[in-house]
Amino acid sequence: MQTIDDLRRRLTRIDGRGYKAYKDIEGSYDFGRVELHIDHVQADPFAAPSKLRLRLPQKHAAIPPALHSNRVRRIALADYIARCVRSAIRRCARGNRGTGKSGLILIDAGAQEVLERTAVVVTADWVEARIEAGLPATGRRVLAREAEAMLCDELPAIAQQAMTWQELAHDDARRFVESVENAEHIRDQLDGLGLIAFVADGAVLPRESGASDRPLAADQAIAFRSPDSLRVTVELLNPVADVSASSNRLSGMGIPKGVTLIVGGGYHGKSTLLRAVERGVYPHIPGDGREYVVTHRDAVKIRAEDGRRVERVDISPFVSDLPYGRSTDAFSSDDASGSTSQAANIMEALELGASALLLDEDTSATNFMVRDARMQALVHKEHEPITPFIDRVHEVYDTLGVSTVLVMGGCGDYFDVADTVIMMRDYRPIDATVDAKRVAQTHATARRAETAQPLQPCRPRVPLADSFDSSRGRREVKIDAKGLDVILYGSDPIDLRYAEQLVDASQTRAIGYAIHLAAQRFMDGSTTLADVVDAVDRVFDESSLDILAPFGRPGHHPGNFSRPRKYEIAAAINRLPTLRIRPPDSTG
Repeated sequence: MQTIDDLRRRLTRIDGRGYKAYKDIEGSYDFGRVELHIDHVQADPFAAPSKLRLRLPQKHAAIPPALHSNRVRRIALADYIARCVRSAIRRCARGNRGTGKSGLILIDAGAQEVLERTAVVVTADWVEARIEAGLPATGRRVLAREAEAMLCDELPAIAQQAMTWQELAHDDARRFVESVENAEHIRDQLDGLGLIAFVADGAVLPRESGASDRPLAADQAIAFRSPDSLRVTVELLNPVADVSASSNRLSGMGIPKGVTLIVGGGYHGKSTLLRAVERGVYPHIPGDGREYVVTHRDAVKIRAEDGRRVERVDISPFVSDLPYGRSTDAFSSDDASGSTSQAANIMEALELGASALLLDEDTSATNFMVRDARMQALVHKEHEPITPFIDRVHEVYDTLGVSTVLVMGGCGDYFDVADTVIMMRDYRPIDATVDAKRVAQTHATARRAETAQPLQPCRPRVPLADSFDSSRGRREVKIDAKGLDVILYGSDPIDLRYAEQLVDASQTRAIGYAIHLAAQRFMDGSTTLADVVDAVDRVFDESSLDILAPFGRPGHHPGNFSRPRKYEIAAAINRLPTLRIRPPDSTG
């Protein structure tokens, strides 16, 4: 390994030369306490930044082994250190140093959710931060002195401040790791308690604004408190400094398995509660207010999605007998309607093994959710191909064991099929189950159930590998994430605007490469989509997200991936414009 003096000499030698001369500094350098690995140098100052790694041996980092003693703690600590590196960059890096991206230093760190990331790796032997840096230039000429200051002075300072126990805030680091470990321990208890989700007493669910996921200020927020009839107590692994926690126990509202309605007037917190529950599939940072809102990991948000592509999905439990004899047991469309898209979204979630469906009437197709008695009287069933969700929702639970949590503010017919009714009033939950059942008896509906056939198990589907083309131009693999919502897979855009449980663009980026991995390794013409995404999940568990890179691109460290769930990976596959599917018993 070379020394810091070797790097300084190389930079001096290339000063003022063309930008490609920076290729001479690729390699590894020992700065004494920290190692700098320059894995890939960008082609010009306007290209994607260069890829570097900062590595500290644990003898210098000295992070207590207890903070990374198991997988959950290791993921949490790595996420925490990535945030510390980001803060240190803001303090230590000068920023703009010339043309294009010159002087830019970046690390992929998170927001309110804590995710498994590739940005920081913690082992028993070392701690490593994977960063991107724009090497300084004027025009397309090397600025060696600026590069020397950035690489030889600023980066070691960042490593010292953000990656050594000496400099880290000990109490904050421990609280962060222990909070995430507590949340995952609660998640492991949900099935045994018969719950889909847990919302802790004292949680703060409202957000700062519609454009911000940060919590509402403490002096404006109403702390959550469970109704007595729904209060449960969960065990914690680590004590919490909170009035609602007693030693290693925490109380809060349990959302039971079955069919749960969230009702109430407008602006009283119905959708806010559901939003917290849908985001509760991830742990949250301390201080978010939702760090102890914990949802079953297999809960899936469902909505209508006008215009989405659907490929050979059996939506016949909800839509059948279309005009002109069009079949729906392998429904395909390049421009699905609200009702057919929502039916497809449900069946795709069930196909993958979802434990719960999360719906909000505001983002659902009205004709998919219910047909009231008056509409049934006017439009007879023989002329209506849709079996509304109200007539299947409890059957989905009774037959498949899949629960539903549904925000409903405008249709009391759902009182007849609900097991639990939570009414939000001024952001406070009230158990309204008994009142709702009494209302249902007093004001009986005249509507008739419209299910013609019992609900059948989901039909598996087999994706065909030759319908996945990741090439673009001369590049055999060209995959880009365009923010949170779009993947450009080869030349094909995948629209993920309505995959509402995606929370980070680095998840979206990982999904693109996970699809490529799946197509290359697991799509053999007979493996079902559910088994394909399960196989990808297992690979992540066994090999980490590093397996997603470099795909034939030597030196490209995978520092900007975070882990998506299998449901969002499948959502992207299902929306790929070129996707072709066949049933598992077919030969073509």
